[in-house]
Amino acid sequence: MKLGANSVLFGAFDMETAFKHTAMSGYDGIELSAIDGMSEHLVLARWRELAPEIKRLSREYGLALLAMEQPRQDPQVMETAFQAAVEIGIPIINCGPGGKSDDVELWPKVIDSLGSLARMAEKYGVTLCVKAHVGGSVYNTPTTLQAMKEIASPAFGIDMDPSHIYRAGENPVEAIAAVISRVKHVHIRDCKGRQQGPGSPANQANGRGDIDLVGYVRVLHEHGYAGPLDLEIIGAKAQGYTLEQCVVIAAESRGHMQACLQACGAR
Repeated sequence: MKLGANSVLFGAFDMETAFKHTAMSGYDGIELSAIDGMSEHLVLARWRELAPEIKRLSREYGLALLAMEQPRQDPQVMETAFQAAVEIGIPIINCGPGGKSDDVELWPKVIDSLGSLARMAEKYGVTLCVKAHVGGSVYNTPTTLQAMKEIASPAFGIDMDPSHIYRAGENPVEAIAAVISRVKHVHIRDCKGRQQGPGSPANQANGRGDIDLVGYVRVLHEHGYAGPLDLEIIGAKAQGYTLEQCVVIAAESRGHMQACLQACGAR
């Protein structure tokens, strides 16, 4: 498994600051945030201008470009994301499921949208990953399994985030085992309690919450998962976290991730 961090943790700072401090925290790679309002990193409207700089930063700081997070399903926006990914060398694009939990009328539209985007991803030779998300049409294990059944494209994968599964009232260790056959990316973070939101950025740091992340990583290892394990901490920019606070979260979580890998014999 390749350990990475989503640059959204450093969303209040420029892209080089994100690369520099992700590398200093010991990660193998980085997931670039293309999330409007949460960062000014991979701004898709300027991707051609930014591509050479991103490649330079990747080389200079020794960070593999593991994934991109672009949450919108707008076909034009997503095609731009795919084009940027091909040029920059990013293999995985993560997006949200959209829709609304338990809304049977919206479900076919969500599946049609994701299926169409997966076919577009095939054309570009990249992978589209979608994760169960609190409040979305895909929000727990049953809905994830249903999406897996209905979207056959080889360019469609599951992005698993234990905090969303935990807040859906499930056991993330059991959930990851149920869907592992299509897991191509993992967002990882901790969570205290089963409330709707993930909590403060500090309490999202791995090891500070209630989730059995050691067991979660063990299941990944036992099934031969070798893809990205990307830390995703949201809210640091909105809550005014300093650079030092962000680095503490990144480094602490990296240490916990390494310990999880060592505990299950993966490193």
